[in-house]
Parts: sequence; C-alpha cells; structure tokens
Amino acid sequence: MPPWNLLDLDRALRACWAADTCSPDDLPDWQPDNPALGHCDITALVVNDLFGGELMVGEVRLDGSRHGYHWWNRLPSGVELDLTREQFRRGQKITTARAVARPPGPLPRRWDEYLLLRDRLVPHLGPLPLHGEPRN
Repeated sequence: MPPWNLLDLDRALRACWAADTCSPDDLPDWQPDNPALGHCDITALVVNDLFGGELMVGEVRLDGSRHGYHWWNRLPSGVELDLTREQFRRGQKITTARAVARPPGPLPRRWDEYLLLRDRLVPHLGPLPLHGEPRN
C-alpha cells in the first residue's frame, strides 16, 4: 500500500462524510457545505485506529449553555489533532477537555456509522487497521 499523509486522510474523510454517517443529534443541521458537522466521534475513532494515542472529549458551549460534546485525538507524540473542528461556525467554544479510554469492542452508540465511514475510506486510503492493530 502506498504511503499517505494527513492531507490524504483529510481529503478522504471529506469525501466520505455524509448525512447517513452524521450523528442523529446533528442531522437536522447537517449540510454538504459543512460535512464535518456531526462526525467528530467516529472520525476520532478512525484516527485512533490509524495512529493510536488518546481520545479527547470536551463540552461544546454556546452563549453559556452546553450544546453537546466534541471529540478529537491526542496522538502518541502529544500533538492534538482535530479534523472536524471546522464544524463550529457560530462561535462555539470547547471546554473541560479530558482524555478518555476507548471502549473495548463494538461501540454502544454509532457503531454502524463508524463501520460505514471506515468502509468508505478504503478506496481512498486502502485497508484500515482495527483499533490496536499496526498499519502495514
């Protein structure tokens, strides 16, 4: 498999995010011109599959009230990588960031969307490792 870089991953994700992989909480607001909306959780899991590290989560706040949660990655190097941050266009702030353990096995929520996103990425990136498997 040829090597790829973060730009390749970013382009592939943008090509694969869609309404049917968007979080149900965000689906009423999802638009093709903001494809990252509602994809932070499953995108962070895919990045974790590829690079390891930690999953990060924080509260999304707007005008002083909580509007859900946002997920991103802290790579093993300590660098934080957020490939869906652009979804916040109304001045939302992310607060109370913390690292969380990845749940073992199938996810209790959004498992089908996670698998669908992974499947859609394969034509762009090649076979993807599962969590904990090395990338060839």
